[in-house]
Amino acid sequence: MSDDRDELVELLARQVSIPDTKGWDELPPTVFTDPIIWDHASLTGVAPSARPRAELVSGLRAAFAGFQATHHAATSPRITVDGDRAHIRAHIRAEHWLAPHLVPDESDNRWLVVGFYNHEAVRTPDGWRLDRMKPTVTYEENGHLFELSIAESNRTPKG
Repeated sequence: MSDDRDELVELLARQVSIPDTKGWDELPPTVFTDPIIWDHASLTGVAPSARPRAELVSGLRAAFAGFQATHHAATSPRITVDGDRAHIRAHIRAEHWLAPHLVPDESDNRWLVVGFYNHEAVRTPDGWRLDRMKPTVTYEENGHLFELSIAESNRTPKG
């Protein structure tokens, strides 16, 4: 169990590092199955769905484009392993700072999300991978800043 637990804690660390380090290319194959069930209904109101990994990563990269910095801290993981499946529950505090020039009226440029991750992982030939991501939001500040980041991404020429 301890080897599995260590690997699953490392998996969680890689997952939260993706936006913070802008590791959009190298980290996702070491974190997510393909496809992955994306269940962010608690944050977005959108029903859970299976998404191809490349599509998910492309969407996340675009959604985070307007943030000059992010910091995701997943702490106090509680891990249950059952054969080749695992459940990971961890506290999450995610902070996202929008580029100041995108914030109207010089208001607060930090979007804060607090809650829990309830992720599911599967053991693959390449190690543990998340096959379901599910945050449960218990508190949020300045959620409108996420929409501003997406708007900025839509204005920025691709290519």
